Amino acid sequence: MMEKYITDERTGLKYELVGDYYLVVGDDEPEEDQPIGVWGQRHLRYLKEHHRVLYANLLTSGELNAYLADIDRQAEELFLRLVKQMADAEGITETLKASDQMEWVRRMNSVRSRATEIVNSDLILI
Repeated sequence: MMEKYITDERTGLKYELVGDYYLVVGDDEPEEDQPIGVWGQRHLRYLKEHHRVLYANLLTSGELNAYLADIDRQAEELFLRLVKQMADAEGITETLKASDQMEWVRRMNSVRSRATEIVNSDLILI
């Protein structure tokens, strides 16, 4: 017979037997308490101004916070991926940063601005 709860002495994590598997017993944040970042806040403002019915439905069903957290996570991942891809494509390197900091900042600001516009049009303002 397998024990219902075990503790990993090396990491200090507690596990609970669920079916045939041990799953981590944690202090996971409830979905309604997930932090919402800048992308989620932008989308919330957009929903309030342009999609009031969807906003009201998400709010009354209790799914608004989880929805915004998901949008925020997706937008942040897309933004970081776009910035990296654009910087690589345009040859913006650490060598440039070391040799001409102002040029590196100018070019990175341009890349970040374009990536922000793409994320806004693809995920935030839909």
